[in-house]
Amino acid sequence: MPITKGFRALVDEAMAQVTTYSVDQVRARIDDPRLQIVDIRDARELEREGTVPGAFNAPRGMLEFWVDPDSPYYKPVFGDQGKEYVLFCGAGWRSALATKALQDMGMGNVAHIDGGFGAWQKQGAPVESYEAHRARRAPAKG
Repeated sequence: MPITKGFRALVDEAMAQVTTYSVDQVRARIDDPRLQIVDIRDARELEREGTVPGAFNAPRGMLEFWVDPDSPYYKPVFGDQGKEYVLFCGAGWRSALATKALQDMGMGNVAHIDGGFGAWQKQGAPVESYEAHRARRAPAKG
């Protein structure tokens, strides 16, 4: 069966319906406690390239399940209505589609970063290593 709507059309439709921030806009708010940056890339990408400091990793394949409180996979990090969740991927395509999906689920407090992690790195924005990301997320021992 031939593809009748390609990925580019899907991404363009999503981009027309979601809030998109530039790297500079997100950098200006990186320390805002009302902002939760969400890295939807898979673990291999994080290991290879690092991530945005303070980002929560929610792989694209699990995102809808982690966001929905009725899901057995729900993650409480997504339950704070006072936060804005800003998603990113490698180039901004997956995050545009993911942001649209979360909007379709009823989330109004969601956006994504234009150009994704590639644009983040290209513009010299800070990067957290994979090791530092893992250490930050590890439970305290003691």
